Amino acid sequence: MNVPLGREHPWVDATGRRADTLYDLVGPEWFVALVDRFYDGVATNPVLRPLYPDDLEGPRHRLAGFLQQYWGGPAEYSAERGHPRLRIRHAPFRIGEAEREAWLRSMAAALVGGDLTAPAAAEVMEYFAGAASHLVNNPT
Repeated sequence: MNVPLGREHPWVDATGRRADTLYDLVGPEWFVALVDRFYDGVATNPVLRPLYPDDLEGPRHRLAGFLQQYWGGPAEYSAERGHPRLRIRHAPFRIGEAEREAWLRSMAAALVGGDLTAPAAAEVMEYFAGAASHLVNNPT
């Protein structure tokens, strides 16, 4: 009997190539493309758009850098911005359940275009769900 022990290794592409980290699997440009798809959605989202500055280039750059570092890439985000301190950085913005849900839906839609395997996409979405919940500062 072949019984799997623990979770399936998520960092495997459609051809079966394994990697130690998501960053190693997809490379830096994958994160830029993910963030571009995400912010394309933010630009027209009536719940999220008011939370962001008029020019989305800064947020795009910062989110891509953060995600690259978080998922195993070089520590360029921390070198540029210091410790991520996500909750503190987001404290000035009213983030309730509606904003959390809108953010997660937008990120999930962006992730669909990323061509990850199901286990990899599930791992990434699990992180996004936890991070989004952590940033809620106005639960109503």
